[in-house]
Amino acid sequence: MRLILIFFILTYSLQAAAITVATAANVGYAMKDLTTAFHKLHPTLHVKVIIGSSGKLSAQIRNNAPYDLFLSANMGYAQKLFEDGYATTKPIIYVKGKLVLFSKTPRDLSDALTLLTHKEIKKIAIANPKTAPYGVAAKEALQNAGIYNILKPKFVYGESISQTTLYALRSTDVGIISKSSLFVPQMLKYKKNKNWIDISTDYYTPIKQGMVILKYGKNNEAVKSFYNFLQTKEAKDIFEKFGYEQGN
Repeated sequence: MRLILIFFILTYSLQAAAITVATAANVGYAMKDLTTAFHKLHPTLHVKVIIGSSGKLSAQIRNNAPYDLFLSANMGYAQKLFEDGYATTKPIIYVKGKLVLFSKTPRDLSDALTLLTHKEIKKIAIANPKTAPYGVAAKEALQNAGIYNILKPKFVYGESISQTTLYALRSTDVGIISKSSLFVPQMLKYKKNKNWIDISTDYYTPIKQGMVILKYGKNNEAVKSFYNFLQTKEAKDIFEKFGYEQGN
C-alpha cells in the first residue's frame, strides 16, 4: 500500500511539473530559446509546446484540449477565451509583432507594397485573415495602401504564419510574413532591402499578442512559473532578438 501511495505521489508530481503551452505559429520560432532559458532556471520543469494558428488553437481549447497556457498572435482570441471562461487570467500583452514583405529572389524593394501590383508578381503568400492575426494585419496594411481588392486574385493563403512563410519560400513570388520569421536559421541568409523590407506601421498597427493561463493550468505552480518567466527581462530580450517589440 505504501509503495502504491508513493507511486501516485510521484506521478502527480511529474504531472504538476509538466507545462503544455499552446503557441501561435509566429511565436514558435522563439520558443526553443525561451524554453531552454527557462529550463536552466527550473531544471525539473518540462515545457511541451503545441504550435498552430491562433484560430485553430482557440477552437481546440474550446473543445477541451488540455493546454495550460495560450500565447495568442493577437489580443482578441485570448480576450474571448477569458470572457467565455476558458482562461483564468485576463490577457496581457507579452510582445508586439511586425510585418515584412519578403522575396526569396533579390528584388528592388524600394517601392515596398507598390511592388505587389507589378505584373511580374503573380502569387503573393498571405496568412488567412480568418484564422491568423497576421493575416488580419496584412489585410489592414493592403487596404490602407489602397491595393487589397486588386491583389486578391494573387493571394495564396496560409492557415498560419509559418505555413505562409513556407509558401513564400517555395511556391509564391513574394509573401507578407512576420518579422520574427526571418530569425530562424534557414532564413538568416536573406538580406534586408534585397530579400525583405519592413512594412511601415503607418499602414497597420503592430500586433498586440495576448497571453492567458487556461483552466487546465489553474493553481499549477509550474505553469505560473513559466507565465511569470515570459514577462521577465530575459524573456523579453529573447523575444526582441526574434524581431518583436516588447509588450507591456
